[in-house]
Amino acid sequence: MTITPVEKNMLIVAGDVSGDLHAAGLIKALKKQDPALKITAIGGRLMKQAADVFLYDLASQGATGFVEPLKKMPMWMKLLSMIRTYMETQSPTALIVVDFYGFNHQVLGLAAHRHIPAYYYVTPQVWASRQYRAKRLAALTRKMYVIYPFEPAFHQKFGGNAVFLGNPLLDIMPDAPAKSYAGIQNVKNHPWKLGLLPGSRMNEITRLTPVFYQAFKKTLKEFPKTEAYLFALPNMKDEVFLNLLGEKPHPQFHIVRDENYQLRGQMDYLFCCSGTATLECALLGIPMLVAYKLSWATYKIAKMVIKVPYISLVNILADEKPLVKEFIQQDANADALAAEAMGMFQNPQRLQQMHEKLLKLRASLGSRGVAERAAQNLLEDLNK
Repeated sequence: MTITPVEKNMLIVAGDVSGDLHAAGLIKALKKQDPALKITAIGGRLMKQAADVFLYDLASQGATGFVEPLKKMPMWMKLLSMIRTYMETQSPTALIVVDFYGFNHQVLGLAAHRHIPAYYYVTPQVWASRQYRAKRLAALTRKMYVIYPFEPAFHQKFGGNAVFLGNPLLDIMPDAPAKSYAGIQNVKNHPWKLGLLPGSRMNEITRLTPVFYQAFKKTLKEFPKTEAYLFALPNMKDEVFLNLLGEKPHPQFHIVRDENYQLRGQMDYLFCCSGTATLECALLGIPMLVAYKLSWATYKIAKMVIKVPYISLVNILADEKPLVKEFIQQDANADALAAEAMGMFQNPQRLQQMHEKLLKLRASLGSRGVAERAAQNLLEDLNK
């Protein structure tokens, strides 16, 4: 059976949970500005809700680092074949890809070969490692929508057409809650709220959940009224985390789901994985540390190719560096994390100072309405 191509059909591809979030916002903005648009999506559950046609849940298959993605290659090849067929039969008006370079640069190649205009929304952090990729992105895209203010100048050096319209997390995040640590008198018996964010990918969760939990238990020895809240994805069962603890959970340990950031905003301090989560927490003004644990092989490769001195987006963007402590590989252990948390609880003034500096960082990333501005800019560019 032959399917007739839709006149205004865009294909949008995202490959992980954060990409799914940003792509869903862009889909809604595009359809608001041009109701005749038909969006076909490959991504995750949020894109599935926003798009007209959903082809595949790639976000749940995401892999990080250098070694893990190799295991996904058979699935990626099958999906690329599906996309090739789609492009040839449906002739989409445009392709939009979101982050996830390893897969999406191949999708861009398919579009270029078929003369389909292509855009990158939330461009990969090629400024941090493998900068040669910027030249390929410049060749394969009409325009890139970057999310940090220093990126347009970086891409311009490689011939890329990049614009900064603000960070799309600002469209999603609530205002930072009013927070003051000044009135805390009895720090030892204060009911501290400690957030645990071990990540969205299974390899992160497996490595960081036990470390974060044991660090919380060690913190209890000095600050016995501390309550820990592990923030889990909505579609992930409690048993995934409970099985990683190795014991019956402490009664002051809670697994929670918080899609609107209201509970996270109540935290006093956070143990956070590296990645988008650190920026989310920064936008909420919540003091934190960042932990980073990879497989041995992936870490060795990362050390060779990464060109920035910090792993967390907060420290990369902050005027004062480092703003948050980073614990990498063997240093990301329960003793070290607990010691840092206890040092912060012992001195609420340090928490207050970090809170205020994080709010300054938020102000540097633009204002709300990022997806709408990007959608308008993209449609205007497409209609030139």
